[in-house]
Amino acid sequence: MRQAKEPSSAGAVLGWLALTALAPGAAHLRAGWRRTGLALISCYVVGLLALLAFALTTDNLVGTLIERMTTIIVSAAVLGVTWFAVIVHSFIVLRPGRLPQGGQIVTGTLAGLLAVAVVLPFGVVTQYVWTLQSTVNDIFQETPSDAPPSDAAAVERPEDPWAGRQRVNILLLGGDADDNRIGVRTDSMNLASVDVKTGNTVLFSLPRNLENVRFRPGTPMAQHFPNGFRLPPDPGGGRSDLLNSVWEYADAHPEIFGGKQHQGPRVLMDTIGYTLGVKVDWYALVNMWGFARLIDAIGGITITVEKDVVFGKYNEGLVKAGTRKLKGADAMWYARSRTFSDDYTRMRRQRCVLGALLTQADPATVLARFNRIALATKELIRTDIPRGMLKNLVPLALKVKNAKVTSVQFVPPLISTGYPDWEKIRTVAAKAIRDSGETKPPVAATASASPSPKKTAAAKRAGQNPAKGITDGCDGSF
Repeated sequence: MRQAKEPSSAGAVLGWLALTALAPGAAHLRAGWRRTGLALISCYVVGLLALLAFALTTDNLVGTLIERMTTIIVSAAVLGVTWFAVIVHSFIVLRPGRLPQGGQIVTGTLAGLLAVAVVLPFGVVTQYVWTLQSTVNDIFQETPSDAPPSDAAAVERPEDPWAGRQRVNILLLGGDADDNRIGVRTDSMNLASVDVKTGNTVLFSLPRNLENVRFRPGTPMAQHFPNGFRLPPDPGGGRSDLLNSVWEYADAHPEIFGGKQHQGPRVLMDTIGYTLGVKVDWYALVNMWGFARLIDAIGGITITVEKDVVFGKYNEGLVKAGTRKLKGADAMWYARSRTFSDDYTRMRRQRCVLGALLTQADPATVLARFNRIALATKELIRTDIPRGMLKNLVPLALKVKNAKVTSVQFVPPLISTGYPDWEKIRTVAAKAIRDSGETKPPVAATASASPSPKKTAAAKRAGQNPAKGITDGCDGSF
Protein backbone atom coordinates (compact mmCIF):
# COMPACT_ATOMS: atom_id res chain seq x y z
CA MET A 1 0.00 0.00 0.00
CA ARG A 2 1.32 3.40 -1.01
CA GLN A 3 2.15 5.95 1.62
CA ALA A 4 0.87 9.21 0.15
CA LYS A 5 3.10 12.23 0.54
CA GLU A 6 0.92 14.93 -0.90
CA PRO A 7 2.34 18.49 -1.12
CA SER A 8 0.86 20.80 1.47
CA SER A 9 0.49 23.93 -0.71
CA ALA A 10 -0.47 25.04 -4.22
CA GLY A 11 3.09 26.25 -4.75
CA ALA A 12 4.48 22.81 -3.96
CA VAL A 13 2.03 21.13 -6.37
CA LEU A 14 2.98 23.50 -9.16
CA GLY A 15 6.68 23.13 -8.37
CA TRP A 16 6.54 19.34 -8.67
CA LEU A 17 4.53 19.61 -11.88
CA ALA A 18 7.13 21.96 -13.36
CA LEU A 19 9.89 19.53 -12.39
CA THR A 20 7.88 16.70 -13.98
CA ALA A 21 7.74 18.63 -17.27
CA LEU A 22 11.55 18.46 -17.32
CA ALA A 23 11.98 15.04 -15.67
CA PRO A 24 8.89 12.81 -16.04
CA GLY A 25 8.29 10.69 -12.94
CA ALA A 26 9.40 13.25 -10.36
CA ALA A 27 5.85 13.95 -9.14
CA HIS A 28 5.05 10.22 -8.95
CA LEU A 29 8.08 9.65 -6.71
CA ARG A 30 7.01 12.53 -4.48
CA ALA A 31 3.48 11.11 -4.22
CA GLY A 32 4.74 7.62 -3.31
CA TRP A 33 4.24 5.98 -6.74
CA ARG A 34 7.78 4.65 -6.68
CA ARG A 35 7.54 1.99 -9.39
CA THR A 36 5.74 4.27 -11.83
CA GLY A 37 8.09 7.14 -11.07
CA LEU A 38 11.22 5.03 -11.49
CA ALA A 39 9.87 3.54 -14.74
CA LEU A 40 9.14 6.99 -16.16
CA ILE A 41 12.52 8.41 -15.19
CA SER A 42 14.30 5.32 -16.51
CA CYS A 43 12.54 5.58 -19.89
CA TYR A 44 13.35 9.28 -20.01
CA VAL A 45 17.07 8.75 -19.27
CA VAL A 46 17.35 5.85 -21.72
CA GLY A 47 15.64 7.95 -24.39
CA LEU A 48 18.04 10.85 -23.85
CA LEU A 49 21.06 8.55 -23.98
CA ALA A 50 19.76 6.91 -27.15
CA LEU A 51 19.30 10.31 -28.81
CA LEU A 52 22.79 11.39 -27.73
CA ALA A 53 24.32 8.16 -29.06
CA PHE A 54 22.44 8.57 -32.35
CA ALA A 55 23.67 12.15 -32.73
CA LEU A 56 27.28 11.26 -31.92
CA THR A 57 27.53 8.09 -34.01
CA THR A 58 25.65 9.21 -37.15
CA ASP A 59 28.08 10.56 -39.74
CA ASN A 60 25.43 12.34 -41.80
CA LEU A 61 23.00 13.50 -39.12
CA VAL A 62 21.06 16.07 -41.17
CA GLY A 63 20.78 13.78 -44.17
CA THR A 64 19.62 10.86 -42.01
CA LEU A 65 16.92 13.02 -40.40
CA ILE A 66 15.73 14.07 -43.87
CA GLU A 67 15.54 10.40 -44.85
CA ARG A 68 13.52 9.47 -41.73
CA MET A 69 10.92 12.22 -41.72
CA THR A 70 7.99 9.82 -41.33
CA THR A 71 9.60 8.31 -38.23
CA ILE A 72 10.16 11.79 -36.80
CA ILE A 73 6.51 12.77 -37.38
CA VAL A 74 5.15 9.65 -35.69
CA SER A 75 7.63 9.83 -32.81
CA ALA A 76 6.94 13.52 -32.14
CA ALA A 77 3.18 12.93 -32.13
CA VAL A 78 3.46 9.94 -29.74
CA LEU A 79 5.84 11.75 -27.40
CA GLY A 80 3.61 14.80 -27.32
CA VAL A 81 0.54 12.77 -26.31
CA THR A 82 2.60 10.80 -23.77
CA TRP A 83 4.03 13.94 -22.16
CA PHE A 84 0.55 15.44 -21.94
CA ALA A 85 -0.76 12.30 -20.23
CA VAL A 86 2.18 12.27 -17.78
CA ILE A 87 1.49 15.86 -16.71
CA VAL A 88 -2.23 15.17 -16.24
CA HIS A 89 -1.61 11.98 -14.28
CA SER A 90 1.09 13.68 -12.20
CA PHE A 91 -1.42 16.33 -11.21
CA ILE A 92 -3.89 13.64 -10.18
CA VAL A 93 -1.44 11.68 -8.03
CA LEU A 94 -0.40 14.85 -6.21
CA ARG A 95 -4.01 14.95 -4.92
CA PRO A 96 -4.74 18.66 -5.29
CA GLY A 97 -8.24 17.98 -3.85
CA ARG A 98 -6.73 18.34 -0.39
CA LEU A 99 -5.96 21.98 -1.10
CA PRO A 100 -8.35 24.85 -0.32
CA GLN A 101 -10.84 25.64 -3.07
CA GLY A 102 -8.86 28.64 -4.28
CA GLY A 103 -5.68 26.54 -4.47
CA GLN A 104 -7.52 23.86 -6.42
CA ILE A 105 -8.70 26.40 -9.01
CA VAL A 106 -5.24 27.94 -9.41
CA THR A 107 -3.35 24.64 -9.61
CA GLY A 108 -5.94 23.09 -11.93
CA THR A 109 -5.77 26.03 -14.31
CA LEU A 110 -1.99 26.23 -14.35
CA ALA A 111 -1.64 22.45 -14.62
CA GLY A 112 -3.86 22.52 -17.72
CA LEU A 113 -1.78 25.28 -19.26
CA LEU A 114 1.42 23.37 -18.46
CA ALA A 115 0.03 20.19 -20.07
CA VAL A 116 -0.74 22.14 -23.24
CA ALA A 117 2.64 23.91 -23.13
CA VAL A 118 4.62 20.65 -23.05
CA VAL A 119 2.73 19.44 -26.13
CA LEU A 120 3.43 22.57 -28.21
CA PRO A 121 7.11 21.82 -29.09
CA PHE A 122 6.16 18.35 -30.29
CA GLY A 123 3.28 19.81 -32.28
CA VAL A 124 5.57 22.36 -33.92
CA VAL A 125 8.09 19.67 -34.83
CA THR A 126 5.33 17.46 -36.26
CA GLN A 127 3.88 20.31 -38.30
CA TYR A 128 7.26 21.51 -39.62
CA VAL A 129 8.43 18.04 -40.61
CA TRP A 130 5.06 17.22 -42.17
CA THR A 131 5.27 20.39 -44.27
CA LEU A 132 8.86 19.63 -45.22
CA GLN A 133 8.00 16.07 -46.24
CA SER A 134 5.06 17.27 -48.34
CA THR A 135 7.27 19.84 -50.06
CA VAL A 136 10.04 17.31 -50.72
CA ASN A 137 7.60 14.78 -52.15
CA ASP A 138 6.07 17.40 -54.45
CA ILE A 139 9.39 18.68 -55.78
CA PHE A 140 11.65 15.64 -55.86
CA GLN A 141 10.86 12.36 -57.52
CA GLU A 142 11.95 8.83 -56.85
CA THR A 143 14.93 7.72 -58.93
CA PRO A 144 13.68 8.20 -62.53
CA SER A 145 13.47 5.06 -64.64
CA ASP A 146 15.53 6.75 -67.35
CA ALA A 147 18.19 8.10 -64.96
CA PRO A 148 21.81 7.51 -65.94
CA PRO A 149 23.28 4.41 -64.25
CA SER A 150 25.64 6.57 -62.17
CA ASP A 151 22.73 8.50 -60.63
CA ALA A 152 20.79 5.36 -59.76
CA ALA A 153 23.92 3.74 -58.33
CA ALA A 154 24.63 6.77 -56.14
CA VAL A 155 21.20 6.51 -54.53
CA GLU A 156 21.69 2.79 -53.89
CA ARG A 157 25.26 3.10 -52.54
CA PRO A 158 25.15 5.17 -49.33
CA GLU A 159 28.79 4.45 -48.42
CA ASP A 160 29.98 6.40 -51.47
CA PRO A 161 27.10 8.51 -52.81
CA TRP A 162 29.38 10.58 -55.04
CA ALA A 163 30.84 7.51 -56.79
CA GLY A 164 34.38 8.77 -56.29
CA ARG A 165 33.72 12.22 -57.77
CA GLN A 166 35.33 15.27 -56.18
CA ARG A 167 32.66 17.70 -57.39
CA VAL A 168 28.93 17.75 -58.03
CA ASN A 169 27.63 19.96 -60.84
CA ILE A 170 24.07 21.25 -60.68
CA LEU A 171 22.56 23.40 -63.43
CA LEU A 172 20.49 26.25 -61.97
CA LEU A 173 18.03 27.66 -64.48
CA GLY A 174 15.67 30.61 -64.40
CA GLY A 175 12.74 30.06 -66.74
CA ASP A 176 10.18 32.48 -68.07
CA ALA A 177 7.29 30.02 -68.34
CA ASP A 178 4.03 31.93 -68.51
CA ASP A 179 0.36 31.25 -69.19
CA ASN A 180 0.68 33.37 -72.35
CA ARG A 181 3.83 31.65 -73.63
CA ILE A 182 4.33 28.22 -75.14
CA GLY A 183 7.39 26.32 -73.92
CA VAL A 184 10.20 27.34 -71.59
CA ARG A 185 13.04 29.71 -72.38
CA THR A 186 15.89 29.60 -69.90
CA ASP A 187 16.94 33.24 -69.63
CA SER A 188 19.14 32.61 -66.58
CA MET A 189 21.69 29.76 -66.76
CA ASN A 190 24.18 29.14 -63.97
CA LEU A 191 26.14 25.98 -63.27
CA ALA A 192 27.10 25.43 -59.62
CA SER A 193 30.19 23.23 -59.33
CA VAL A 194 30.52 22.14 -55.69
CA ASP A 195 33.47 20.44 -54.00
CA VAL A 196 31.87 17.56 -52.06
CA LYS A 197 34.46 17.71 -49.25
CA THR A 198 34.76 21.44 -48.59
CA GLY A 199 31.61 22.91 -50.13
CA ASN A 200 33.73 25.39 -52.14
CA THR A 201 31.65 26.39 -55.12
CA VAL A 202 32.15 28.02 -58.51
CA LEU A 203 29.08 29.56 -60.12
CA PHE A 204 29.45 29.71 -63.92
CA SER A 205 27.05 32.13 -65.61
CA LEU A 206 26.35 31.69 -69.31
CA PRO A 207 24.65 34.43 -71.35
CA ARG A 208 21.23 33.78 -72.83
CA ASN A 209 22.36 35.19 -76.20
CA LEU A 210 25.27 32.79 -76.78
CA GLU A 211 25.26 32.01 -80.52
CA ASN A 212 26.38 29.06 -82.66
CA VAL A 213 26.05 26.74 -79.68
CA ARG A 214 27.90 23.47 -80.18
CA PHE A 215 26.46 20.11 -79.18
CA ARG A 216 28.35 17.08 -77.95
CA PRO A 217 29.57 15.04 -80.96
CA GLY A 218 27.47 11.96 -81.65
CA THR A 219 24.28 13.32 -80.09
CA PRO A 220 21.07 13.81 -82.13
CA MET A 221 21.36 17.62 -81.86
CA ALA A 222 24.98 17.53 -83.09
CA GLN A 223 23.91 15.42 -86.06
CA HIS A 224 21.06 17.85 -86.80
CA PHE A 225 23.27 20.95 -86.34
CA PRO A 226 26.81 19.84 -87.30
CA ASN A 227 27.99 23.46 -87.61
CA GLY A 228 26.32 24.74 -84.47
CA PHE A 229 22.82 25.78 -83.46
CA ARG A 230 21.69 28.05 -86.29
CA LEU A 231 18.20 28.81 -87.58
CA PRO A 232 16.78 31.41 -89.98
CA PRO A 233 15.85 34.72 -88.28
CA ASP A 234 12.35 35.06 -86.88
CA PRO A 235 9.80 37.08 -88.91
CA GLY A 236 10.27 39.99 -86.50
CA GLY A 237 14.05 39.90 -86.86
CA GLY A 238 14.75 38.14 -83.56
CA ARG A 239 16.56 34.85 -83.10
CA SER A 240 15.33 31.51 -81.74
CA ASP A 241 18.69 29.77 -81.95
CA LEU A 242 20.43 31.21 -78.92
CA LEU A 243 21.47 29.21 -75.86
CA ASN A 244 18.28 30.15 -74.02
CA SER A 245 16.21 28.45 -76.76
CA VAL A 246 17.89 25.02 -76.65
CA TRP A 247 15.44 23.53 -74.12
CA GLU A 248 12.42 24.92 -75.95
CA TYR A 249 13.65 23.77 -79.38
CA ALA A 250 14.43 20.22 -78.19
CA ASP A 251 11.00 19.91 -76.56
CA ALA A 252 9.30 21.16 -79.74
CA HIS A 253 11.10 18.71 -82.07
CA PRO A 254 10.80 15.16 -80.72
CA GLU A 255 11.44 13.82 -84.24
CA ILE A 256 15.14 14.65 -83.77
CA PHE A 257 15.22 12.15 -80.89
CA GLY A 258 13.32 9.33 -82.55
CA GLY A 259 9.98 10.55 -81.24
CA LYS A 260 11.03 10.86 -77.57
CA GLN A 261 9.18 13.64 -75.79
CA HIS A 262 10.43 16.23 -73.28
CA GLN A 263 14.12 16.00 -74.14
CA GLY A 264 14.74 19.70 -73.43
CA PRO A 265 16.23 19.34 -69.93
CA ARG A 266 18.65 16.56 -70.88
CA VAL A 267 19.75 18.33 -74.06
CA LEU A 268 20.43 21.61 -72.24
CA MET A 269 22.30 19.83 -69.42
CA ASP A 270 24.48 17.97 -71.90
CA THR A 271 25.04 21.09 -74.00
CA ILE A 272 26.14 23.28 -71.09
CA GLY A 273 28.26 20.45 -69.71
CA TYR A 274 29.98 20.09 -73.09
CA THR A 275 30.45 23.87 -73.32
CA LEU A 276 32.15 24.05 -69.91
CA GLY A 277 33.94 20.72 -70.10
CA VAL A 278 32.16 19.15 -67.11
CA LYS A 279 29.49 16.53 -66.46
CA VAL A 280 26.21 18.06 -65.29
CA ASP A 281 24.60 15.82 -62.69
CA TRP A 282 21.19 17.40 -62.24
CA TYR A 283 19.23 20.54 -63.00
CA ALA A 284 16.83 22.74 -61.04
CA LEU A 285 14.52 25.03 -63.00
CA VAL A 286 13.19 28.02 -61.09
CA ASN A 287 10.17 29.94 -62.25
CA MET A 288 11.44 33.51 -62.08
CA TRP A 289 8.19 34.91 -60.71
CA GLY A 290 7.92 32.04 -58.27
CA PHE A 291 11.37 33.17 -57.15
CA ALA A 292 9.82 36.52 -56.25
CA ARG A 293 7.41 34.71 -53.93
CA LEU A 294 10.35 32.98 -52.25
CA ILE A 295 12.03 36.35 -51.62
CA ASP A 296 8.78 37.65 -50.13
CA ALA A 297 8.61 34.51 -47.96
CA ILE A 298 11.94 35.33 -46.27
CA GLY A 299 10.89 38.95 -45.80
CA GLY A 300 12.77 40.52 -48.75
CA ILE A 301 16.48 40.95 -49.45
CA THR A 302 18.78 43.91 -48.96
CA ILE A 303 20.40 45.02 -52.23
CA THR A 304 22.57 47.99 -53.21
CA VAL A 305 21.02 49.28 -56.44
CA GLU A 306 23.88 51.12 -58.15
CA LYS A 307 21.58 53.22 -60.37
CA ASP A 308 17.88 53.50 -61.14
CA VAL A 309 16.52 50.38 -62.88
CA VAL A 310 13.57 51.05 -65.19
CA PHE A 311 11.11 48.30 -66.12
CA GLY A 312 7.67 47.73 -67.59
CA LYS A 313 6.11 47.77 -71.04
CA TYR A 314 5.91 51.56 -71.00
CA ASN A 315 8.91 52.12 -68.70
CA GLU A 316 6.47 52.87 -65.93
CA GLY A 317 8.30 50.90 -63.24
CA LEU A 318 11.34 52.03 -61.28
CA VAL A 319 13.67 50.46 -58.72
CA LYS A 320 15.44 53.47 -57.24
CA ALA A 321 19.17 53.59 -56.62
CA GLY A 322 20.42 53.08 -53.10
CA THR A 323 20.74 50.36 -50.47
CA ARG A 324 17.32 49.09 -49.45
CA LYS A 325 15.32 45.97 -48.70
CA LEU A 326 13.49 44.88 -51.85
CA LYS A 327 10.31 42.86 -51.98
CA GLY A 328 10.09 39.94 -54.37
CA ALA A 329 8.65 41.76 -57.40
CA ASP A 330 11.15 44.63 -57.22
CA ALA A 331 14.04 42.20 -56.67
CA MET A 332 12.99 40.28 -59.79
CA TRP A 333 12.69 43.43 -61.89
CA TYR A 334 16.11 44.50 -60.63
CA ALA A 335 17.47 41.11 -61.72
CA ARG A 336 15.60 40.83 -65.04
CA SER A 337 15.14 44.27 -66.55
CA ARG A 338 17.09 45.09 -69.73
CA THR A 339 15.53 48.53 -70.25
CA PHE A 340 18.35 51.04 -70.94
CA SER A 341 20.69 48.14 -70.12
CA ASP A 342 21.97 44.86 -71.62
CA ASP A 343 22.16 41.12 -70.98
CA TYR A 344 25.54 41.33 -69.28
CA THR A 345 24.54 43.98 -66.77
CA ARG A 346 21.44 41.91 -66.07
CA MET A 347 23.58 38.81 -65.45
CA ARG A 348 25.62 40.76 -62.91
CA ARG A 349 22.47 41.90 -61.14
CA GLN A 350 21.17 38.33 -61.09
CA ARG A 351 24.41 37.23 -59.44
CA CYS A 352 23.91 39.90 -56.76
CA VAL A 353 20.35 38.71 -56.07
CA LEU A 354 21.53 35.09 -55.76
CA GLY A 355 24.35 36.17 -53.45
CA ALA A 356 21.98 38.21 -51.28
CA LEU A 357 19.58 35.28 -50.99
CA LEU A 358 22.42 32.90 -50.11
CA THR A 359 23.86 35.15 -47.40
CA GLN A 360 20.64 36.58 -45.95
CA ALA A 361 18.49 33.43 -45.70
CA ASP A 362 19.86 32.56 -42.25
CA PRO A 363 18.52 29.59 -40.23
CA ALA A 364 16.54 31.82 -37.84
CA THR A 365 14.71 33.47 -40.76
CA VAL A 366 14.03 30.12 -42.41
CA LEU A 367 12.57 28.65 -39.20
CA ALA A 368 10.48 31.71 -38.43
CA ARG A 369 8.95 31.76 -41.93
CA PHE A 370 9.13 28.04 -42.62
CA ASN A 371 5.58 27.46 -43.84
CA ARG A 372 5.63 30.40 -46.26
CA ILE A 373 9.04 29.38 -47.60
CA ALA A 374 7.90 25.77 -48.08
CA LEU A 375 4.77 26.86 -49.96
CA ALA A 376 6.75 29.25 -52.18
CA THR A 377 9.39 26.59 -52.86
CA LYS A 378 6.76 24.02 -53.84
CA GLU A 379 5.47 26.36 -56.55
CA LEU A 380 8.94 27.43 -57.58
CA ILE A 381 11.15 24.49 -58.51
CA ARG A 382 11.20 21.74 -61.13
CA THR A 383 14.13 19.34 -60.88
CA ASP A 384 15.38 15.86 -61.74
CA ILE A 385 17.31 15.44 -58.47
CA PRO A 386 16.19 12.06 -57.08
CA ARG A 387 14.63 12.09 -53.65
CA GLY A 388 17.14 9.55 -52.39
CA MET A 389 20.02 11.97 -52.97
CA LEU A 390 18.65 14.58 -50.56
CA LYS A 391 20.28 12.71 -47.68
CA ASN A 392 23.63 13.77 -49.15
CA LEU A 393 22.76 17.06 -50.87
CA VAL A 394 21.26 18.78 -47.81
CA PRO A 395 24.47 18.57 -45.72
CA LEU A 396 26.43 19.61 -48.81
CA ALA A 397 24.22 22.69 -49.17
CA LEU A 398 24.94 23.56 -45.52
CA LYS A 399 28.67 23.36 -46.29
CA VAL A 400 28.23 25.74 -49.24
CA LYS A 401 26.60 28.30 -46.93
CA ASN A 402 29.92 28.77 -45.09
CA ALA A 403 32.33 27.89 -47.89
CA LYS A 404 34.14 29.92 -50.55
CA VAL A 405 31.76 30.77 -53.41
CA THR A 406 33.23 32.35 -56.53
CA SER A 407 31.59 33.36 -59.79
CA VAL A 408 32.67 33.39 -63.43
CA GLN A 409 30.54 35.23 -65.97
CA PHE A 410 31.21 34.37 -69.61
CA VAL A 411 30.43 37.79 -71.03
CA PRO A 412 32.38 40.30 -73.14
CA PRO A 413 35.24 41.08 -73.05
CA LEU A 414 36.05 37.63 -71.66
CA ILE A 415 34.29 36.00 -74.62
CA SER A 416 32.36 37.09 -77.70
CA THR A 417 28.78 35.86 -77.57
CA GLY A 418 28.49 35.99 -81.37
CA TYR A 419 31.70 34.04 -82.04
CA PRO A 420 32.54 32.21 -78.82
CA ASP A 421 35.99 30.75 -78.25
CA TRP A 422 34.85 27.35 -76.98
CA GLU A 423 38.33 26.22 -76.02
CA LYS A 424 38.88 29.37 -73.96
CA ILE A 425 35.58 28.81 -72.15
CA ARG A 426 36.66 25.30 -71.16
CA THR A 427 40.13 26.49 -70.13
CA VAL A 428 38.74 29.28 -67.92
CA ALA A 429 36.21 26.88 -66.38
CA ALA A 430 38.88 24.26 -65.64
CA LYS A 431 41.14 26.86 -63.96
CA ALA A 432 38.28 28.23 -61.84
CA ILE A 433 37.45 24.72 -60.64
CA ARG A 434 41.09 23.99 -59.82
CA ASP A 435 41.40 27.27 -57.89
CA SER A 436 38.16 26.53 -56.04
CA GLY A 437 39.57 23.20 -54.89
CA GLU A 438 42.62 24.79 -53.30
CA THR A 439 42.45 24.80 -49.52
CA LYS A 440 45.46 27.08 -48.88
CA PRO A 441 44.83 30.83 -49.11
CA PRO A 442 46.86 32.70 -51.71
CA VAL A 443 50.07 34.35 -50.50
CA ALA A 444 49.60 38.10 -50.33
CA ALA A 445 52.21 40.25 -52.08
CA THR A 446 54.03 42.85 -49.96
CA ALA A 447 53.20 46.49 -50.57
CA SER A 448 56.74 47.36 -51.64
CA ALA A 449 57.09 44.53 -54.12
CA SER A 450 56.89 45.55 -57.78
CA PRO A 451 56.15 42.97 -60.47
CA SER A 452 58.90 42.00 -62.83
CA PRO A 453 58.52 42.94 -66.52
CA LYS A 454 58.05 39.27 -67.40
CA LYS A 455 55.25 38.83 -64.83
CA THR A 456 53.57 42.06 -65.97
CA ALA A 457 53.56 40.92 -69.58
CA ALA A 458 52.24 37.50 -68.60
CA ALA A 459 49.45 39.10 -66.60
CA LYS A 460 48.43 41.24 -69.56
CA ARG A 461 48.38 38.23 -71.86
CA ALA A 462 46.35 36.18 -69.40
CA GLY A 463 43.93 38.99 -68.57
CA GLN A 464 42.35 39.62 -65.21
CA ASN A 465 41.22 36.53 -63.31
CA PRO A 466 37.51 36.22 -64.21
CA ALA A 467 36.65 34.31 -61.01
CA LYS A 468 35.09 36.62 -58.44
CA GLY A 469 33.29 36.27 -55.13
CA ILE A 470 29.59 35.91 -55.74
CA THR A 471 28.84 39.23 -54.00
CA ASP A 472 31.91 41.11 -55.28
CA GLY A 473 30.83 44.49 -56.62
CA CYS A 474 27.30 44.13 -55.26
CA ASP A 475 27.85 47.07 -52.90
CA GLY A 476 27.60 49.47 -55.84
CA SER A 477 31.36 49.63 -56.50
CA PHE A 478 31.31 48.42 -60.10
